[in-house]
Amino acid sequence: MNHLSDDVPYARSSLLGSHSSVHEVQSVNSSELVARLESYESSGKKGISDVRRTFCLFATFDFLFVTLLWIIELNSNGGIMDALQKEVVQYDYYSSFFDIFLLSFFRFNVLIFAYAMCRIRHWWAVAVTTAATCAFLLVKVILSRLFSQGAFGYVLPIMSFILAWIEAWFLDFKVLPQEAEAENRLLMIRSVSERASLLPPAPVSEGLFYSPPESPAESDEETEEKQDSEKPLV
Repeated sequence: MNHLSDDVPYARSSLLGSHSSVHEVQSVNSSELVARLESYESSGKKGISDVRRTFCLFATFDFLFVTLLWIIELNSNGGIMDALQKEVVQYDYYSSFFDIFLLSFFRFNVLIFAYAMCRIRHWWAVAVTTAATCAFLLVKVILSRLFSQGAFGYVLPIMSFILAWIEAWFLDFKVLPQEAEAENRLLMIRSVSERASLLPPAPVSEGLFYSPPESPAESDEETEEKQDSEKPLV
């Protein structure tokens, strides 16, 4: 019976240790939540997300790429100054590429202003630029004489059309969903951390521990021997 009484303090200490470990786990989890919340808030305070920055870089690439193609087209027609005089000063809708360059400049300004400066979270701006690009290019290709001016009559309209649709796809399927997912994750972590901070630490309940009654110091064998010795001899 003595080994039972020896196990009682061990069980109590083990229960106390498990209860303290639970408190340590709760404190660690709350600290992790707070650290993750601070990381998300600091990333949000940067002003612009990584995927939105990539979209703005692609809009800049669109403008610079069309500009490069237009400059190459100007140099291919003898001289850049004579070609500028012909396409800009003496602008002709049916044969000039200057309006395609202006269309790319229009897309760049609208997208950068809407998604980098104003940081809107809607697709209306890219929808406007894509629709305007498609409508203008379709009308120009049908009415103009671009295809009679060599390879650039095909390359400039096609590349401008493709880049506008890539911008619309990238914003609608990458930028807006990823930012919405990050915002939902931030709200969830913030609510969990606030809920964990409101919960008080659970006190140690003495009712969880049960101490069995102490057994007599003498063992059963010693009791039987004592009773046999007390019997009268016949």
